[in-house]
Amino acid sequence: MSVLVLIAVAVLGLALLLPPELLVLVVAVGAMALVYFSGAVYLLGRPEWLPERFDRVPIVLGIGFPLVVVGVVGYHFRALLTPIAVVFMLGLLFVFLYYWLVVPLALFQKVRHQSVTPEPAAWPAVTVLVPAYNEEHYVGRCLRSIHASTYPGVLSVVVVDDGSTDGTYAEACAEAGEETRVIRTANGGKHAALNAALEHTETELVVSVDADSTVHPDAITELVRDFERHDGVGAIAGNVKVDNRGSLVANLQALEYVVGINTFRRAFDLFGAVTVVPGSLGAFRRDVLDEVHGYSADTVTEDFDLTIEILKRGYAIHASEAIVYTEGPDTWRDLYAQRRRWFQGNLQTVLKHREVFVDSRFGVLHRVAFPYIFLSMSALPLLGLLVLVLIVSSVFVGGSGLLLQLAVFFVLLQVLLSALAIQIEGEDLRLAVLAPFSLFGYKQFQDVVLLRSLYALWSDRGGATEWLKPTRVRQRATDGAGVPVPIAGPGSANRAIASASERDSGPTSEADVDPLGVSEMDVDPLGISEE
Repeated sequence: MSVLVLIAVAVLGLALLLPPELLVLVVAVGAMALVYFSGAVYLLGRPEWLPERFDRVPIVLGIGFPLVVVGVVGYHFRALLTPIAVVFMLGLLFVFLYYWLVVPLALFQKVRHQSVTPEPAAWPAVTVLVPAYNEEHYVGRCLRSIHASTYPGVLSVVVVDDGSTDGTYAEACAEAGEETRVIRTANGGKHAALNAALEHTETELVVSVDADSTVHPDAITELVRDFERHDGVGAIAGNVKVDNRGSLVANLQALEYVVGINTFRRAFDLFGAVTVVPGSLGAFRRDVLDEVHGYSADTVTEDFDLTIEILKRGYAIHASEAIVYTEGPDTWRDLYAQRRRWFQGNLQTVLKHREVFVDSRFGVLHRVAFPYIFLSMSALPLLGLLVLVLIVSSVFVGGSGLLLQLAVFFVLLQVLLSALAIQIEGEDLRLAVLAPFSLFGYKQFQDVVLLRSLYALWSDRGGATEWLKPTRVRQRATDGAGVPVPIAGPGSANRAIASASERDSGPTSEADVDPLGVSEMDVDPLGISEE
């Protein structure tokens, strides 16, 4: 509550920085956006109020709302503001509202989620699937984290080495416990590895974990609790956190996961329409996976594709507090490669399921989720680039003082909004200092990559199906003896893996070495040490 009060006071104070005309513009557009989105949320619970002839209303409003706001407000203030200032203002405002309208929903979800902690009458057996391709120095610590799980029921693991050319298979075998099965197949892709693992699974609940990720000891327990918490659920999405913090690129991703991914996942949880169950940690009902015929090879983002397929069948998908730590790319080149694959796969998936846009039978997926996805893939990237172009052009044509004033206003708002999102996630508040990059710099980098991915898809040059994989930090940081150099990351993840190594009952290597090399260290999650 104190954070909310602080934000309210700060927003009122920041408003004093704007000329009265611009303040009216902000309030007007914000009010229209609030009425539109709150009305949409209200109607979600009353789909019978929307006749079939209004099936395409979400699409029309999603496109028309920004155009109407720009037209009406721009016409009204045409004599008071320069065209550049108005466009710049509206561009920044819509980027900000994209987050501003979601964070309160995320806060409500957090409070509601904490109010109920269900316990199943009997903890069901769970199988964890771990697909792995060239995951040497990663798959071992992933298995150790799974073995460290506090899950009270029967837990088994199936690892599928998808034709790796390094020491992945040997490392997985060395770390395999009594309930772990390691399978080696010819390289067929991640979807094929997961489908192969399903063939060796008999439990009603299945959890998928990427081999380069490590799960919190309580993660699987939390996932199973969420199946008890919700009705009609087909899958549960984990809470992903970046492990290897310390560089600017990694820290920006850590903030992005908090504000740009987990916050939206919490908001969509309220509607049972989480749009992506991440490959790094997700739980599924086995019968639902069978109903959708498992993982598909149609896109390079099989997790997004599978999630939409489950939602189309009428099952709810919710978010969980179950934490998984993953390694983010630590260079701009590797981040570019990762995001190219993500964006191309996302575009492939949207095109594959494009009938959702016009078919009301898909409920919330039709009315909310896909319009949001369309907005994030179309208007927002263009607005982000437009803002950058206007900043550069203002230096040559004048008016840079006013644009700078507007930019400072929205940057401060974004910092405050990010601070609230960080509080919701229980993350380090120091990440908020990177919030300005959400509007300038990192935002435009993402926009360029998205537009490049769109070009690759439409030009049909093969790039849309290319699996772009960033280089791995620990594999690059391996010394001549084959022992990984320590990589900084959140201490909680490292301690969880260290405790796993103590409990591991499976075959071990000759030397009992913590693969992170940091199990005895308290690592600063932001990489800000006292040195």
